[in-house]
Order: sequence, then C-alpha cells, then structure tokens
Amino acid sequence: MLEHAPKAPQIRGLFINGQWRDTPNHFDDLNPSDGSVWASIPDAGAKETGDAINAAQAALAGWAALPFQERAHFMLKIADVWERRMADYVAAAQHEGGGWFGKGMFEAGYVPEVFRAAAGLCYSAIGEVLPSEHGKFSTAVRVPIGVVGVISPWNMPGILTARGFAFPMAAGNTIVLKPSEDTPYAGGLHFAEVVKEAGVPDGVFNVVTCSRNSVAEVGDELIDNPLVKGVSFTGSTPVGRRIAAKCGAHLKKCCVELGGKDSLIVLEDADMDRATSSASFGAFMHQGQICMSVEKVLVQEKIYSDFLRQFVERAGKLKTGNVADKGNVIGPLVNDRQVARVKAQIEDALAKGAKLALGGGVQGRFVEPTILTHVTPDMDVWRHETFGPVAVVAPFKTDHEAIALNNDTEYGLSSGIISADENRALALSRQLETGMCHINCSSINDEPHVPFGGTKASGLGRHGGRWSLETFTETRWITLDRGSRPYPPVF
Repeated sequence: MLEHAPKAPQIRGLFINGQWRDTPNHFDDLNPSDGSVWASIPDAGAKETGDAINAAQAALAGWAALPFQERAHFMLKIADVWERRMADYVAAAQHEGGGWFGKGMFEAGYVPEVFRAAAGLCYSAIGEVLPSEHGKFSTAVRVPIGVVGVISPWNMPGILTARGFAFPMAAGNTIVLKPSEDTPYAGGLHFAEVVKEAGVPDGVFNVVTCSRNSVAEVGDELIDNPLVKGVSFTGSTPVGRRIAAKCGAHLKKCCVELGGKDSLIVLEDADMDRATSSASFGAFMHQGQICMSVEKVLVQEKIYSDFLRQFVERAGKLKTGNVADKGNVIGPLVNDRQVARVKAQIEDALAKGAKLALGGGVQGRFVEPTILTHVTPDMDVWRHETFGPVAVVAPFKTDHEAIALNNDTEYGLSSGIISADENRALALSRQLETGMCHINCSSINDEPHVPFGGTKASGLGRHGGRWSLETFTETRWITLDRGSRPYPPVF
C-alpha cells in the first residue's frame, strides 16, 4: 500500500558558527521517486563557505584544548540525539534519497555507533615514547591538523557523512561539511540539527549546502582556502582525482574514498544459498548505488548454470517502485544522469552480444534488477563502474583466472569470496588488488572502527577508527632534555 511521503522538515538555513543563516538563492531538493519538490534548500557560494571556514578556525583552539573526555562526551551526546530522531532520518533517506525503508533503518541504526566509536577513540593512545641516545624524554605525539573540509555523497548520506567528520572532530579538528546537492538534508542539515541539540560549541561543526551549479565555487573555496588543512571526500573517482590533485598542489592532507568495480567470487564448493543471497544483496541493495556493490559475479564453471538459475530466481522476487511503499525494495536511481549512465551501459552490452538473464527494463528513474551474461572486456559494463542495479555473471575455470578477472579493472575497493575452504579463500584473497576482502560474505561490508578504503583508482587513505588519525592529525616530535646534552665547546 502506497503511503504519502511525510512533510519535509523545516529548512532553517545554512549552519554557520552555531547559527542558521538563509541565503538569497535556493534550489529544489527533489524526491527521486516522483520528481516532486521535497524541500527548498539554501544555495551557498564562496562567501558563505569562507564564513563557515572562518568560524571553524575561530573555534579550533578552544575545541582542541578541551580535555579528551569532554570531546568524547559530546560524541556520545550526538549519538543519543541521533537515536531519538531516527524516524526523521529514515523519512529523508526514503523521500529525499530514494532509498528503501529497510535501507534507511539500517543507516539510522548504524550512525550512532560511528559517534560512539569516535568517542572511544578519544581514550586511545595519541603517541609513543621513543628511545633517545642523549637521555632525553623523547615523544612522538599526534595533534589535530585544524579545519577539515568534508564533502559527502548522496548514496549513503548518513553513514558516509558521519564517518567523514566524526573521527576528525573527536581528534580535536573543526569541521565544514558540504553535503551532496541530491541529499542536502539527510547528508548535511539533519546533522546540523543533531549537533546543535547535542550542545557542541559554536563553530566546531558547520554545514554549507549548494546547488549543482554552485558546486565548483563552493568546492574550490573548501579546498583552496589556506585555513583548511585537510579534506575528507567520498564520491566518484573522476571528482576524487581532481580533489586529490588540488590538495597535493597545496600540500594538504586528504582522504578520498572513491568508486569500485567489485567482484563476488563464487568457488565450486560454495554454499549455493549463501552465494546467491550474497550476490543479490551485494548487487541490488539500494539499487546498486553503493561504492562496494557487487558489479561482477565470477562463478566457477562447474556450478555456473546452477548458480545463474538460482540467482535469477532470487533477484526476480525483488519489487521495484516508489519507496513510499515499504514493500518496494528497488527504488529509483537518484537522478536522471545516473539513469542515463546505467541505461547506456546495458544498451552497449546488448549491442555487443551480451545476454539478458533478468530485467533490463527502464521506466523513468526506475531500473529493474538486471543480470547480464556473455559479457566481454570490450563492453562498458565490464570496465566502468555502473552504480545501478546491474550484475554481470561470468564463468571461470581456475583460481588464477578468477584473480585475473577480478584484477582486470582500474578500481580496487572491495571484494567477496564464497567458499567452504577457508584456507583456499584466504590464499586467493591475498592476491586480489582490493583494499578490502570478505570471505563468505558480500563485498558490501563496513564497521565504524575498521580501516575502510581502497587501492588503485578507488582512493587514498583510510576512513574509520584510529586509521582516520593517520590523515587528520599531524605527528610532532617533542623532547624533554634530562641528560644535559653537551654542546660543542666552541659554543
């Protein structure tokens, strides 16, 4: 039964220095299921972004000087406020982000654990004591780098925004967040409301929203401004390359988590139910709009036919439609550009000889769960990230061939292996060119405290837990001379 979309929240403005600020211009925030206007969002420019950066810089010294446990307490308060307001986030994830109700519930429940993990990080070691040949008390300590710019994506706006700023902020940095123009509330202004309710000091956390037309102006200010010392970005590889290049030119730190072309490798001894469910979840969760989505299912020849039959049967039960109906698991793609990209890949594959095992239909922003076979390396769907509900199923003979097929891409984010032989799977995993690998599970995996990130064109650095500190702190060498190290007599 189709439910009416709940009324959009009151949009108070940009969030700068603890205050709401309106802008002369606004842009429409659309519901991708039906194209209706869900909210009117402030359209910031370089001036407003600069003001947010200045506010973050002014708040930096006080925030960094807080006792570690006080910053931890703020992280815990944010988690508690978020939990009380989970329903608000779920509504936004559905009707602003186009996500299935279950996906929104998963994100809403995950986000508080990000802030609790960040709180725990405050109690971790921040350095070490080093030996000294001169009897010094020699230490290497980590200190916050300063203002951190966070650019977050639309596909998992709760988890990926929280992960982008929680750990740097817990470490003593201050934040300016620019959410995606497709999810400015779920990925930005909702967080501002939560942070303000939690009582975080003014200026520590700021949010600027902008339209697609203003992205370049706002993004340039957020990266080029000399007060910004680091950038956290999650998004596409082409944009990530430009951001990393700009940060490199300015000698700024950055952590960029980018696209993927991830494989699920199904070995001949795999449990078939586990294999097909891992493939279905991995390929079609949130319409395949996840950086870790299974885009290639590599299946050993001996079980290829059985796997394909059961995979098609399982995926064929997924319902597609407006996510206001909680029974629809496959919702819309987020915008028309994504639809055009996915449709073009399907059409290119079919024109070059690929076969449809399931789906292929496109109606508006809704793309049916699609399974392609007989795909060859000259097809776009083999080479390029799809970011839609499309899975390629390809056979292989040997483990060596499976490794080669998995590594045949510029990307290297995540992977999955399904096998009853853990030793064989572990041996195979060590040869996959991916930052993450999950045995007897889908490539889609995350936990707040783990090192999340990829290799090759899938990114630089790691998000999560103590690994975030490697990017968003500086290491300082500080000594205390207790041995009265002598100087040359001439001095």
